[in-house]
Amino acid sequence: MNFKKGTLIPIGGNEDKGIEENDRHKLDFIGQGILHRVVKESGGIEANIVVIPSASSIPVEVGENYLYAFDTLGCKNVIVLDIRSKKDAETAHAIEQISKANCVMFSGGDQSKIVKRIGGTKIHEILKNRYQNEENFVIAGTSAGAMAMASEMISGGSAKESFFKGAVFMNKGLGLIEHLTIDTHFIQRGRFGRLAEAVAKFPHIIGIGLAEDTGLVIKDNLAEVIGSGMVIIFDGRKLKHNNEKILKQGTPMSLTHLRAHILANGDRFNIKKKKVKVLPLEEPFNYK
Repeated sequence: MNFKKGTLIPIGGNEDKGIEENDRHKLDFIGQGILHRVVKESGGIEANIVVIPSASSIPVEVGENYLYAFDTLGCKNVIVLDIRSKKDAETAHAIEQISKANCVMFSGGDQSKIVKRIGGTKIHEILKNRYQNEENFVIAGTSAGAMAMASEMISGGSAKESFFKGAVFMNKGLGLIEHLTIDTHFIQRGRFGRLAEAVAKFPHIIGIGLAEDTGLVIKDNLAEVIGSGMVIIFDGRKLKHNNEKILKQGTPMSLTHLRAHILANGDRFNIKKKKVKVLPLEEPFNYK
């Protein structure tokens, strides 16, 4: 497991952007919200933040929403880099912006668009190299932007009611983190079966289910839960029964000894050691 000096912040989608009141968002947007933490990890309000809405079908609107959110947080150097093709990703302007950014933020939408438009390009290479070697470099992503971070990426599928083979489609992601596969909107869209099948396919990889307005701050091998919801962790390393390989598409699956953890704000997970450190019961919420 290679040591990474940078920071990854995968987010489960629908994070508070300070635009409207939402009962789901229980944290103060300015002082405790996920985007506040993104700014803090990036170096503060003077940080160069590049928003990439490549995954979205409405990139202009999405970009404007993030400009508003980061402006509300006091950020002074935020741009939207609207990449809609590999050609866009190879321009001198794109390369310059990614090279000098303190934080690159990928929006939600379709994760396959991110891989198609950015995978294998010069800025993909820069992102990986900077994440590997620079302590103060942040790559954040919400929904599709979070899912695209993985090497083994969930690219689609649905499993709301039952656990059937074929509920998940997998593809190669950006390869920023090798030992996790990430699903988002996990609670709200009932994606238990989808992530379970992903782990059944790749039992050596930890499955991460992120609720909305919830994320992880990953530094080297330590992941800290942030936001107002929960993170579900599936560890399939000790599965004793896994019939995924022998079943036909659409057949109900069964797994035994799938280990699961439910974590909330402030809890931590060591990716290398596969160990959880939960918030002590006597500690206040959102402790540091």
